[in-house]
Formats: sequence, structure tokens, C-alpha cells
Amino acid sequence: MKHFLQFFFAALILISSCKRADHNKIFKDATLYRQTVKKLNDIILINGFPPCIASRNYAYANIAAYEVIAAGDTMNYKSLSGQIKHLPMINKPDKNKTIDFHFASLLAFCKVGNAVTFPEGSMDEYVNSLKEKASNVGMASEVLENSIHFADVVALHILDWSKNDNYAQTRSAPKYTVTNEDGRWIPTPPMFTQALEPHWGEIRPMALNSVEEISLPVDPVPFNIKNKDSQFYKNVMEVKTTGDNLTQEQKDIADFWDDIPLKLNTSGHLRYMTKKFSPGGHWMNIVGIATEMNKDDFNSTVSIYTQTSIALFDAFISCWYLKFKYNYVRPETVINQHIASDWRPYLETPPFPEYTAGHATISSAAEKILTSVIGDNKAFTDTSQVEFGLKARSFKSFKEAATEAGISRVYGGIHYRTSCDEGYKNGQEIGQFVLDRLKLKKSKLANVSR
Repeated sequence: MKHFLQFFFAALILISSCKRADHNKIFKDATLYRQTVKKLNDIILINGFPPCIASRNYAYANIAAYEVIAAGDTMNYKSLSGQIKHLPMINKPDKNKTIDFHFASLLAFCKVGNAVTFPEGSMDEYVNSLKEKASNVGMASEVLENSIHFADVVALHILDWSKNDNYAQTRSAPKYTVTNEDGRWIPTPPMFTQALEPHWGEIRPMALNSVEEISLPVDPVPFNIKNKDSQFYKNVMEVKTTGDNLTQEQKDIADFWDDIPLKLNTSGHLRYMTKKFSPGGHWMNIVGIATEMNKDDFNSTVSIYTQTSIALFDAFISCWYLKFKYNYVRPETVINQHIASDWRPYLETPPFPEYTAGHATISSAAEKILTSVIGDNKAFTDTSQVEFGLKARSFKSFKEAATEAGISRVYGGIHYRTSCDEGYKNGQEIGQFVLDRLKLKKSKLANVSR
């Protein structure tokens, strides 16, 4: 009997230790964070969030997750409070309470993601599954409660901060005024939708102090369609000629980077909508692919997602400021009015002004972050579009991917080449601002000196 009791208690201890080990292993696994970001990405896709708003959702949710990690790993990571000048200091966790910071990071991400998307509570089922997982692998009830509480503290802090970024005010701002002035943007086929987010350039950026801080691009070429020797005419004809003679590879590139959240498809009298990831959502997927390929741990993965999402957020603000500063006409409009009334680009023209190119700008900014923190000439295969029936594409580097994203818009017939070139330059500058001003990871030398 004595030996049986000894065996019984030893078994209990072994089972308990295995559960604790499972708990530590599961919530330290970066795969779980990538899955959580993908969950938000799917919700954004299903609900058709416009690209600008989607970038806001990613930025605030990732920052909430990162601030939890920074609070739990002060030796290696720095809070963004103060680095983002308008982000107030976040309350530190109680040292007397045990918190699973990885678990809390996931919950903070979800709580903010729940608040900035719709319908309300879209991530509730997923959050409940995380909590159930924590219980099933043996997380002590006290640790579970402490972790949930700290996640709530950080998430609510980030949400309160987000309310002052001018987003609410822009919901009721005046609409874009459509005029027939030569060279000015007007709604395009097939939906003839009003200008999307004409006041997004008024949203408060994070790394940038203002949208005017970056070097302004050269002014777009003056409208001059009558003179066939003018640069404007040449730019228009390059788009038309390219579109009329697309190779299969160029079509594949255009389709791969289309990234239109809500597309109207027409086939005879049949009309139907299809959905894809937004441009920012596509780059969130690339971050997931890159961090998995690089075997980044949980904390580093959160850090890279956060830094990239901030670059995307600021890039959209800067680009939209320029779009509605210049109100530049789309190639489709010029070609239809002056060259061929029945011409249509390969891709659907999105509903906002042309200059500068959004894809080129945000892709360049994201690439700048990934190249810096993961490395240059890191080959990877982008499988983001496989779920939409498109083949994966392989790249020799993040820069090659970003460059292709930019030129894809010329192949698609929706941008002039100069707009893509200038957008790429601005994206590089924005990414560099993020790298210079937001130091998420502490250097090893700084840790040694402590």
C-alpha cells in the first residue's frame, strides 16, 4: 500500500509538471501569435474593411500585444510610450502577481481587435478558445485571472489613446467634391464609387510627427493630352500600351498584388462581389511567413508585426495626404475620355486619386522594416493568395516583392509608372523614420552594461 501511494503521488506530480510544461510551451509558441493575427486578418477580409481602416486595426492591435510583451521582458524590449510621442505611459504590472505575458499578449491583441472591427465581438469565440486552452493545459486560475486583468489594462489604455487620432472626426468630414476639371480625379467604372477616405491624411501618425515631414514627391506631370510629345501623353500611352499587350506573367503579377478588399465582377448581365486581403493585410501575411521562416521566437515575432504595422499605418496616412493634395486623374479616365471610350484596365481602378501609388508606398515601407530586422536578400515564398486560388510567388528578397507590388499597378492599368516610383521612394523614407525613432528591441550591449 505504501509503495502504491508513493507511485500515485509521483504520477500526480509528473502529470502536473507535464501540464505546466505544456502551458509554457503552447503560449510561447510564435505560431499562436501568427494564427491570432491571421484571425483578425480574416475578420477584416470578411467585413470588407477599406485598406486605410484595415491598417489602423492592425497597428493598434499589434501595439497592444507588444506593450504586454515589453512589460514582461524589460531586459530585451522597450515600451513605445514616449517613443511614440503621444502614447501615454502604461501602468506596469504588479510584481507580486504572476502573469503569463505571452497569453496576456494574445488577449490584448484580441481585445483591441474586437473593438476596432465589426460586428462587435467578432473575436469572442476565438478568445474563449484561448482561455479554454489555458485551463486545459494547467494554467493556475490565479495566473489566468492575473493575465486577463493585465491584458485588459493594456488594451483599454491603447483604445483610449486611439480615440484621439482624429478617426472619429473624419467619419463626418465633408465628402470629396467631384468636378470636371482636366486632370482631376473623378469616380471610375464599374462602380463609380465616391472617393474613399478623402480625409485619411488628417489621421494622427505614429512615427512621423506630421504628414509633411517626409520629402514631398515631385509634382505629377501637368495634364496635357493633346500634345503627343508631352510627358503626360507618353505616361498615359505607356499604361494603355502595356495593358493592351500584357504577357501571362504580367497578368499573374497584377492578380497576385490586386489586394482589392471588395471587387465588383461583371460577366454579361451577371454582377457579383469577391473579397481579398487589403494591401496591408497582404503584408501582415508576409510578416507571418517571414518570421516563421526566420524562426523568430514569440516576443520577436510580436515586435516585427508591430513595427511593420506602424510603418503601414503611417504610410497610408502619408500617401492619402498626397492623393488628396494632388487629386490626380486615373489613366482609365483619360483614356476613356480622349483615346478609347471602351478601354478598361486589367484590374478594377480603386476609388481614390492616382498620385502617389498606395501599393508602392506601403509595400516599400513594410519592406524597409523587414529588410532591416530580418535581413536583405532573404528569399521567401509568398503563399498569401493561395486561398483565393492564385499560385504562390517566390522572391529573392523583401525588396524584390515590394518592387513587384509597385509595378503590378502599371500592369493592372491603374497607375502611371512615375506614381509607383515616387510612392516607393516615400515608403522607404517612412520606413526609415520608423526604424530610427521606434527602438523596440534593446541592444545586447545595453543589456550587458546594465
